[in-house]
Amino acid sequence: MAVFEIFAQPELRRYKTHACSKAVVFQIFVILLTYIPPLLVAYRSRGFWRKTDNYREQIQGRFEHQMLLVLDTGVNGEYVTWSTYQNYNQMQQAHLRVPLIKSREVDVNGDGNRDLLEMNVEVPLKDTEKVYGVKLMLFFFVHLSTYSQIDIKSMGLINYDASRPGAELRYIGDLKFKQKEPVMVRGTDRRYDGAILSNSIHAEAYDFYRIIRDYQKRNLTANLENAYPLWVTGRAAGQPFVINATINYVDSIVEYHPGLWQLLKWAWIQYLAIMIIFWWVFRRIKLVVFENKLVNTVVERPWNDKKHPF
Repeated sequence: MAVFEIFAQPELRRYKTHACSKAVVFQIFVILLTYIPPLLVAYRSRGFWRKTDNYREQIQGRFEHQMLLVLDTGVNGEYVTWSTYQNYNQMQQAHLRVPLIKSREVDVNGDGNRDLLEMNVEVPLKDTEKVYGVKLMLFFFVHLSTYSQIDIKSMGLINYDASRPGAELRYIGDLKFKQKEPVMVRGTDRRYDGAILSNSIHAEAYDFYRIIRDYQKRNLTANLENAYPLWVTGRAAGQPFVINATINYVDSIVEYHPGLWQLLKWAWIQYLAIMIIFWWVFRRIKLVVFENKLVNTVVERPWNDKKHPF
């Protein structure tokens, strides 16, 4: 009749010795080699401590209903302009043209966050005036909230120049969050919650280059990217110049400093993956040393209460 194994139980042997012995020294040496080298290997192989991490989040954008518009109407520096800043308009009386502006922010997917801004700007012009370029600054408020709370005032710049006079500029672009440094995983960051452009009485405050230069110095911004401008020619007599813009509030990659528990979780996985290999190797070494009596110990067997010294 065939015999089958239906149950197995390991045999437990206990190896004992006094404190001052070669076996104790060997055991300490093995413990050190089992647990310390994996830590060094994991640390030196890079990525042990995750200094930064990232995630995706759709920015919560809001148009501030503030803008600065300049239309180039000639090759000799002629232009018309308008802004939402009263002091600027007073300084530009000779070039001022008040446009008709329509804008709305749309929640496409119904999640409670605005997904895009649709804007229509109609600038009245004389029949003799021709538009060769557009500079339009739009100002937004951007909020991020997945980890840390981030509030920033941001700017979107639409800048287009053409060789032929135009009747309309159609523009589609994405407003994306940008950063030069990681944000914190907790807390609130309102360092850049101040106005980018104030209602100053000084003309140099409205210089496009100066505004862009100061804005670019910020560590946290939001910029227009993935832009598709379309220049339409053939403006009829008596018709305004039209700007049709669609700005999408899209997902952005946010880089942050991980918290303590995330650091420990990531480091522990790497350490354990390497340490288990060292543990298995030195476990086999200890079996060879103790079973072959390479160091003096007292063995306790489960089937015999007597101790047999070797």
